[in-house]
Amino acid sequence: MLPWSAELAGRLDHRVIDSALLRGNPLGDPHERPLLVYVPPGYDDEPRRRYPSLYVLLGYTGHVAMWLNRAPFRRPFPELADAMFASGEAPPAIVVYVDAWTALGGSQYLDSPATGRYHSYLCEEVVPWVDANYRTLPGRDHRAVTGKSSGGYGAMVTAMLAPHVFGALATHAGDALFEVSMRHAFPGLARRLRDMYGGSYDAFLADFRSRLAGTREGDLELLEMYAYAAAYSADEDGTVRLPFDDTGATVPEVWRRWLARDPVVMAGEPRYAEALRSMRGIWVDAGHRDEYFLDFAAVAFRRAVAAAGVPDERVRFELFDAGHGGIEYRYPLALAWLARRLSERNG
Repeated sequence: MLPWSAELAGRLDHRVIDSALLRGNPLGDPHERPLLVYVPPGYDDEPRRRYPSLYVLLGYTGHVAMWLNRAPFRRPFPELADAMFASGEAPPAIVVYVDAWTALGGSQYLDSPATGRYHSYLCEEVVPWVDANYRTLPGRDHRAVTGKSSGGYGAMVTAMLAPHVFGALATHAGDALFEVSMRHAFPGLARRLRDMYGGSYDAFLADFRSRLAGTREGDLELLEMYAYAAAYSADEDGTVRLPFDDTGATVPEVWRRWLARDPVVMAGEPRYAEALRSMRGIWVDAGHRDEYFLDFAAVAFRRAVAAAGVPDERVRFELFDAGHGGIEYRYPLALAWLARRLSERNG
């Protein structure tokens, strides 16, 4: 395997979107966002052909340039996806790699008064821009969203919040079942805040921004939890409400706001259950040694999907032998499955 980039059978375009919705966002993050758009082999040879589109969301701290990173003895996802399309393992499709990075490390692909309108950016700006600039098959029945970890969370909630935009989803170890995957971390974070920053998140953020990130124990764990709070429980004025107090116990009124954005809980609500029933395909997987217990989240979401009334033939579920990292080989498997679902006449 070559240690540098390989020639693609398709084409990967590096584009930039000037977002009106992200302009002036609360964190002062860029409103001009990079976008990677992959077109499959043969795209330029058949100018009248149109293609399904698959939107890929990154996990926490992810930005689109990271898709081009090369780990030892592993190919990055765009190359894996290209090889899959080139081999004919899946019907050809356009693949869109979306950037929703923030100064807090991520947006959870939600609209929030503390971070910005990232859900609306994806659904109201990115999707129409791609449809206008590439030969997609427009319409939700030919469009899917997929991701891992926070990206998997984004795939689940985006499909439920915007079933008129996306007609299928895949989630790899997606954030869900917050009672299990999130709540256990609260006491340790409360202790770290107390011992290092006098219990103050403001003190932590000021310190974090004054030096090289990641040089103190707990940096990313503290920032990650704050980013989640900014996405799930920010007041209209942008004030971020934490879901735990100085003893590590949950703050009930804030925790309820988090649970309202838990995909497992959302799936039980009639409007979101209807959205799930409308999906042409739902892929759910996770490693059964996931360090964040997102294997349990995957099981719970699969059960919630079944309880919502989604037929088994539209769902693909699997637990496999892995932890949270190193599972990028799973991404093209879901991509191929989604491409097939979107290419079928009947979902």
